[in-house]
Amino acid sequence: MGLDGELWDILEDGVSDLDLDKEGAAVIPRAEYMKMSDKSTANAMFASLCANYEGSKMVREAKALMLVHQYELFKMKDDESIEEIYSRFQTLVSRLQILKKSYVASDHVSKILKSLPARWRPKVTAIKEAKDLNTLSVEDIVSSFKVHELSLNEHESAKKSKSLALPSKGKSSKALKVIEFEEEESPDGDSDEDPAEMMAMPSNRLQYLAKKNKKFLSKRSGYKGSRKED
Repeated sequence: MGLDGELWDILEDGVSDLDLDKEGAAVIPRAEYMKMSDKSTANAMFASLCANYEGSKMVREAKALMLVHQYELFKMKDDESIEEIYSRFQTLVSRLQILKKSYVASDHVSKILKSLPARWRPKVTAIKEAKDLNTLSVEDIVSSFKVHELSLNEHESAKKSKSLALPSKGKSSKALKVIEFEEEESPDGDSDEDPAEMMAMPSNRLQYLAKKNKKFLSKRSGYKGSRKED
């Protein structure tokens, strides 16, 4: 009414003819117009659009309850980053606001803090002890968590690289010692099999070691027999 009193009269009382553009088409798609062509006022048309796209009051309440349930059970996923959980949380909050089920900022802050897994607990505890959750915004804690996330990822990456390097080094040394031992036990080179090739596969390695062990025992048995004869 502050912009145009006559426009408000049209909204309430309706118009006799629907305005058309130069090509004779309505200002809304024809398929949508046909759904509410029996309505005489713009207000009735708007109510019809709300019912079609938002649902009845009962449907809206059911949707709202479902979103509230999702909000209460909101948790961070195992493979989710802070940016991803924040985006998913904001989408949920926006849908709640549309259905008139909104929360205050402190509710959102508490929900974000509770939704994080165990590895974030030290950071969550630090924020609770150092900050007033009633005055803290979601954007503030998200920024803080992003910085902490970089540190966590760097630490886990270095730890993983170290754990992979140590077994690899030990396995190579052990394999090298086995090959050297077998070469010492068979100096005459009576086998035409390549030790490095035989050690490449686990099954070949077992066959190779069993064969060498059999030869070694045979040699020792022959040596003891000759000592007894002497």
